[in-house]
Amino acid sequence: MKNELKPYIHVAQYYETDQMKIIHHSNYIRWFEEARIDFLDQIGANYANLEANGIVSPVLTVEAQYKAMVRYGDSVYVLPEIDSYNGIKLCLAYRVIDVATGELRTTGKSQHCFLNEAGRPVSLKKVQPHVHDSFEKYRDHVFSV
Repeated sequence: MKNELKPYIHVAQYYETDQMKIIHHSNYIRWFEEARIDFLDQIGANYANLEANGIVSPVLTVEAQYKAMVRYGDSVYVLPEIDSYNGIKLCLAYRVIDVATGELRTTGKSQHCFLNEAGRPVSLKKVQPHVHDSFEKYRDHVFSV
């Protein structure tokens, strides 16, 4: 059940580094997306299925707070957790944690909404109740590593 979720691991790539030989700040946002898609797949809220059913989920806001550098070759957990969900909007919080040391490297959040093909907000509780139930079920899930 809840404990069966696997944390997402990202290995920092050379092309993600900047002139200072650390991971460029923009890549953390990509890592959040990778981890978010993986998390949603695991809980039964697959983006491709939502889109096939006429629902899109654009990003409304995204933010990151950098605590410590990640360098090429480092492996990090990118751990998304549901911060808030009301059926129409979803906010996820993220922690980026070094696999080897357990050090917190970055935190962040992303906020999303659910829209139909006409761009109008929809309630997942009404149009995709099984997806709504997945968000409710995993609302309090916290990854431990």
